This record gives sequence, structure tokens and C-alpha cells, in this order.
Amino acid sequence: MSGSSPAARLQQLFEGRRLTPTQRRIAHSMVRRAGDVPFLSSVELAELAGVSQPSVTRFAVALGFDGYPALRKHLREVAPAEAGPTGGGDAYNEYQQAVLGEIENLRHLAELLADPGPVERAGRLLAASRPLPVLGLRAASSQARGFGYFAAKVHPDVRVLDEGGSMLRDRIDAARRAGASALICFALPRHPKEVVDALAYAQEQGLAVVSVADSAFAPVAKYSDLLIPAAVGTGLAFDTACAPMLLGRVLLEAMCDDLPDAQARLEEFDARAAARGLFVE
Repeated sequence: MSGSSPAARLQQLFEGRRLTPTQRRIAHSMVRRAGDVPFLSSVELAELAGVSQPSVTRFAVALGFDGYPALRKHLREVAPAEAGPTGGGDAYNEYQQAVLGEIENLRHLAELLADPGPVERAGRLLAASRPLPVLGLRAASSQARGFGYFAAKVHPDVRVLDEGGSMLRDRIDAARRAGASALICFALPRHPKEVVDALAYAQEQGLAVVSVADSAFAPVAKYSDLLIPAAVGTGLAFDTACAPMLLGRVLLEAMCDDLPDAQARLEEFDARAAARGLFVE
């Protein structure tokens, strides 16, 4: 485990644990700040997660440690020798630190994809759904639109759901009536309650839910049949989402593998685009 990224080590530590909602919140916060966690006090972690200090202590005990100091000692022991508070001291400015943080997120995603099974399963579910609803609200709306833009080039019926409100359930109903069997959701912090409610409703209507979220402990996990995590960067005023975007492209690739006419559709689009002079070469 010592050769993997800090976020990957934490994910492995939490795997298979039955955690309460409060404990999942702590775990989620730890994954988001994986590089800092071995150096945080229980009070600092409690503030980061928005929970009480005793909750952090109970969380450590639930993981099999005598208390939080024992958990922190364990995390320091398994961290790489060069690890320290996020950013590597004064060697890099804040902008460089943000980029390096995203590189670490991408390394973690690469490790996760060493097992292609979940992505391949997601690709099959998405390819088989006619139509294919793509959900993403607020911070995740651009991820949903980007996925939907490319998916529409190879999938016959893609429906992007990037606006909330009272009509969101209507659009899920319409997709289900038209034959949809699965829905893909992009869920990024801060997580809108409306997204969680929409996924719960989608499952009630019989849709299989595939989620791309910033953590396996994100609020949408409870209503996802298959969740693949991709961490966001937190080093700037607004989160960065390079890993979720790349994971979306990976899922598109897996979906194409299960669409026998995907290549023909792409070639047809290129021919039409050339005839219309859409792009400047």
C-alpha cells in the first residue's frame, strides 16, 4: 500500500467498512485532503469535516484503532518519506501546487483503472440504454454537457439533464417511458440535494445509476448502482475537476466499445462536417 497515492491508501483503509453517515463525511473529507490528513489534529479534522471532535475519535475506533492519534500515526508510517503538508513547503507557489494536486489526482485515477472491470460494466450499461440520460447540476453541469456532446456522436439518443427544478423528474420520467434503462450522473462538490433526490427517484423508476463522483463516500453513493470515484482539486478558490473529466472520456471509450456502429457514426459525422465546412483545418 505504501507505493500508492495518499488518496488511494485512504480508500483502501476505508474499503469494506460499514460507516455511519457522519463517518462517511469524515472519510470523504480525508480523501479530499489526503496529503494533509497525517498532519492534522483531531480538532482540525473535525472542523474540516464539519463534525464534532468525539465523532473523529469514534471514527478512528470504527477503523480498528485505539483512537485518532493511533490512526494518524498509522497514516504517517505508510506515507512516502518525502510526504509533508500539501504543497511541499515553499518550493512551489499556490498555482503550481494546484497543478501538482491535480497530477496526484490523475495518478490515483490511473491506479483505480488498473482494474478495468467497473468501467467496462458502466460502458455496457450506458451503451444499452435508449435513450441515455446524462445528469449533472451546478458545478457538475459542464461535465454532463461535455459528456453528452461527445456521446451524441456515437449514441443514437442522448439527453442531457443539466437544469434542476420541478421538471427534472418529468424529464427522467420521459426518458424512462422512451425506453431508458440507465442514467449516468456527474456529481461534484458541493453536492446539490436535488441531485441526490433525482437519483433516488431514478432508481425508484427502475433506472440503473452510474455515477462519477469526487469520492466513493459522496452523498450520491447511496443511490448509485455503480460509482467510480475521481477526486477534485481543492488548492484554488474553486475546485478543479481534471480527473472527473478524464474519467468521463474513459467511460465514453468503454461505451464506444459496446456500440457496434460507433466508428461508422464518427466517420459519418466527419463527412458531414467536411461537407458543411464546420471546422477550420
